[in-house]
Amino acid sequence: MIRVVVAPKARGARIDQHLASVLPELSRSRLKALIEQGHVTLEGQPVRAALRLKGGEALEVDVPPVEPTALTAQDLPLKVVFQDADLLVLDKAAGMVVHPGAGNRDGTLVNALLFHVSDLAGIGGELRPGIVHRLDKDTSGLLVVAKNDAALVALQAAFKARAVEKTYLALVHGAAPLRGTFRTLYGRHPRHRQRFSGKVKTGKEAVTHFVTTRFFFRASRVEIILETGRTHQIRAHFAEAGHPLLGDALYGGVKKAGPQVIDRQALHAWKLKFPHPRTGKVLSFEVKPPRDFLKAEQALLDEEPPVKTR
Repeated sequence: MIRVVVAPKARGARIDQHLASVLPELSRSRLKALIEQGHVTLEGQPVRAALRLKGGEALEVDVPPVEPTALTAQDLPLKVVFQDADLLVLDKAAGMVVHPGAGNRDGTLVNALLFHVSDLAGIGGELRPGIVHRLDKDTSGLLVVAKNDAALVALQAAFKARAVEKTYLALVHGAAPLRGTFRTLYGRHPRHRQRFSGKVKTGKEAVTHFVTTRFFFRASRVEIILETGRTHQIRAHFAEAGHPLLGDALYGGVKKAGPQVIDRQALHAWKLKFPHPRTGKVLSFEVKPPRDFLKAEQALLDEEPPVKTR
């Protein structure tokens, strides 16, 4: 049981908003559920979220034990780069979906985490990991996962404040510019509903910075820093600039004439830097690309330009 004495300066505030400010270890959605389920009381009586405070009250918040999840724990390969009591940093394999959903009920990263991680404290009252951000199924590389509500809330805030630095490696068709920035509105493609686009009239801002670090005969390797993290952002931005990622069937990287040296989009989450949710210490990680990405680079190096004849 958590006892919260309301300060006089909180007079007039809603109960749910005040609790969110003084109990940062509980997410807003978790607090909302606790209030709706009658676990937040004032003088022994359950309260409504919209009730206005007078100041000086003593609220009691009963946080029940986390409940087992309905998701299945599965013994799937999992590469753990770092972990402590609050979080894990993983090197996700290409081909693995992050979270169960339509068409992917199991075999996901979450199923693997439930099997391999023994000290999950639970998210939202359920014994499951907290997915802070995602990588597409066929994108490999670094991913951070929260073990408890407090870590999830802090990491989500860091992402929202753009205090997280994510660097990717990609192989793209053609000779990309030496460096540049894509800064666009971003949203669902108006005709192709599986795709996203930076050529929309309304949407959220999407910002992608890049530098080209190697030129091949018909392709380029680029390092990318995301300022925002929209779904398919890198894939859509480069495709619409005329440089789709090699192997990216959804965004034209397979249909486009050129080297077909990899069977997925050639995208790897290479580096990840963020403040620790409890200590604030900046953590920095780097993992090299997987074998198929490195083999694709070697195939591009081995490709010789055609010999000109008269």
